[in-house]
Amino acid sequence: MSNNVLLVEDSKEIHTLVSRALEPTSEVTWAKNLSEGREMVSNNNYDLVLLDMELPDGNGIELCYKLQEIRPLLPVFFLTSHTDLSNKVLGFSAGAEDYITKPFSPLELKARVEAKLKRQAMTLSNSDLLSWKEIEIDKSSQEVFIFSESGGKELIELTSLEFKILIYLSNQPNAVISRDDILDAIWGRDVHVYSRSVDTHVSKLRKKLDYVSTIIESVHGVGYKFKPTQKEVV
Repeated sequence: MSNNVLLVEDSKEIHTLVSRALEPTSEVTWAKNLSEGREMVSNNNYDLVLLDMELPDGNGIELCYKLQEIRPLLPVFFLTSHTDLSNKVLGFSAGAEDYITKPFSPLELKARVEAKLKRQAMTLSNSDLLSWKEIEIDKSSQEVFIFSESGGKELIELTSLEFKILIYLSNQPNAVISRDDILDAIWGRDVHVYSRSVDTHVSKLRKKLDYVSTIIESVHGVGYKFKPTQKEVV
């Protein structure tokens, strides 16, 4: 089955290059600016977005933040000529899962996109329910609920990266998981992401977990541990 990829980019040459690189496994839809990109995402279902940083009507960072609100589980790759570290950090902080600089190799682009889509499909195929005293994670619907001491159940909204990090940690309860392991599992070995990006996203995840945020513990100098109170029978 073909994947649906949205390219938000004002260059016709880049559109042609990306389309040829991703065929035949992905169908590429082209948006020439931020406005078109927002409209297309609002009205269609895509498996992945390739997003330029500099567009005729604004900065791609703005759209990346917006996508976290309206399509939180939609992976975003920046495809940009900006090579400096500050822009890369800014891109990952906005919720992007990869950062590819121009000029790029079509084969590398294809490999990164297909690797991400394959990991995403594998996550969805393992559709089961994880439940503890503090939290319930439904992989099939990609919904996360937290439980209060009084027994209340609250749905929380997570971005794609936050959900994947939570799944990765919760699949190994009470195990100490290094930042490097999280980087490799979520972003892949060939993506140049920094440890502080992991810390940033885990911090945001904890904030959303609110009164059950203590189930994710920091392990000084190493990484994190998912430590729920008890496993419930599902």
